[in-house]
Amino acid sequence: MIGSLPPAAVMILGALLVPFLRGRARTGWVLLLPAASLAALLALGEGEFGRISIFSYELTLVRIDGLSRIFGWLFHIAAFIGLIFARRGGSALEDAAALVYAGAAIGAVQAGDLITLFVFWELLALSSVFLVWARGTERSYRAGIRYLLVQVGSGVVLLAGIIAHARATGSVAFGPMETGTLGTNLILLGIGIKAAFPLLHNWLTDAYPEATYSGAVFLSAFTTKVAVYALARGYQGEDLLIWVGVIMTMFPIFYAVIENDLRRVLGYSMINQIGFMVCGVGIGTEMAVNGAVAHAFNDVLFKGLLFMSTGALLYRTGTTKCSELGGLYKSMPKTAGLCVVGAASISAFPLFSGFVSKSMVMAAALEMNLDIVWLFLLFASAGVLHHAGIKIPFYGFFGPDSGIRTKEAPTSMLIAMGMAAFLCVFNGTWPTLFLYPNLPYEVTYEPFTPSHVISQLQLLFFAVLAFVWLRLSDREPHELPSTNLDADWFYRRFGRGLALAAGGVASRLRDAVATRAVAAAGGAIGSARRYMGPSGVLGRTWPTGTAVIWVAILLLVFLLLYYASTPLTGGPPPP
Repeated sequence: MIGSLPPAAVMILGALLVPFLRGRARTGWVLLLPAASLAALLALGEGEFGRISIFSYELTLVRIDGLSRIFGWLFHIAAFIGLIFARRGGSALEDAAALVYAGAAIGAVQAGDLITLFVFWELLALSSVFLVWARGTERSYRAGIRYLLVQVGSGVVLLAGIIAHARATGSVAFGPMETGTLGTNLILLGIGIKAAFPLLHNWLTDAYPEATYSGAVFLSAFTTKVAVYALARGYQGEDLLIWVGVIMTMFPIFYAVIENDLRRVLGYSMINQIGFMVCGVGIGTEMAVNGAVAHAFNDVLFKGLLFMSTGALLYRTGTTKCSELGGLYKSMPKTAGLCVVGAASISAFPLFSGFVSKSMVMAAALEMNLDIVWLFLLFASAGVLHHAGIKIPFYGFFGPDSGIRTKEAPTSMLIAMGMAAFLCVFNGTWPTLFLYPNLPYEVTYEPFTPSHVISQLQLLFFAVLAFVWLRLSDREPHELPSTNLDADWFYRRFGRGLALAAGGVASRLRDAVATRAVAAAGGAIGSARRYMGPSGVLGRTWPTGTAVIWVAILLLVFLLLYYASTPLTGGPPPP
């Protein structure tokens, strides 16, 4: 039975039962679904499955190969760990949204065509926004609205690119593409929005910190990594991505250093780490792509661990502000220790996961004689230690004592953090046992050479020394309650002004038309309005955005039911 279902359908359809379950039954069910979905994935093996024809286009619902397989493994692991972390206080809505979200990510990386990709692309947006709204604050509601607009907008751009590409080529197959045509350029832009390209990144740092303590863990795992997968599938070797990736590694450092909210720091840090992946995809060699994919795998684990540790802080103290925390290693020593493991991993200390993946991208840059790119990546690596490797554990747990005394994180949270920490050390110490053999290309890279270990330790030593000097000389930016302006300030002001101007013009036109009509008809309009006035729920005037969301949901439900009912017949891809 499981083998006849797409892995994504197991998660998504299983999520429909979650609201009807309580207590241990719900816990058992939500933890069973990732395992069942993984079993479905293993039952399929490699190949293309669920081939159907729609409007003369050939669709492949599931494609399993070297690239999609490792992302499938990653998303199942992330879903399982995140669901364990969410056991303490998580609602049925969050569990259901997280399962649909994870299922959509799995479906997206297994899509063999652009139309199937688009369906899961939009389902990612519609399901993940509930993890922001579930926090129940005015800030989370507004951030969720902005997040949804950007994510749906990304899908609209992607769809426009798919239509243009299909008209130009007659195919919707999802494979290597080259920029230069309207369709491929729009597809790249749509993916770039989800990957948080520079100037398109603010949705991430805006929404993720407003999610629930567990919602941010899920958000850190799926959306941007699906975008990295899509870039690796379609745009390997695209030179533009090298410099986009370099910029992404650089600019978040300066924002993260002055940011007061630890989860917002992690948001900027995520953009920094995605920059390494985008740069690797742009370089396009086998080593570079392997490095990008390996770093995506490791990033989900160590960034998830850091989001879990800050989530535990939020759960116990109600805040993640640096200016309000400190000294909590006394109350939460286990959480503090696990946070240090995540910090060491993201900083690429030897024997931790970031060391064996980030260095592959940097080595690939040197191999292609991209010395300037390598220097930028080297600077960004030192910056990571400062803003994430040191700042997160220091200000969260080891900084000046805030006087807060609380309990250790709940057992379920510690178990989830422990699993992520174990995998960070496992991948960093023995990468040849699981990580390297499952990458898309054969790995010949050896990370534990004396020169690499010594040079990395030197880089980390001087980065720590710089932090200590800045701290002792009082040049370290002080952690103060503040709002830091980012690029979105400009287009928010422009968009608000444009909306107000458009509303004023529309209002004047409406009044002019209404005045003339009333004068001509002698008040007939008012009578007609009284006669035809709305009544009841269905007669109420609904906002356009709400109507669009419901139309999108109905369309997605129809497509998913069709998807789930399609037998997975097929086999190896045609030569």
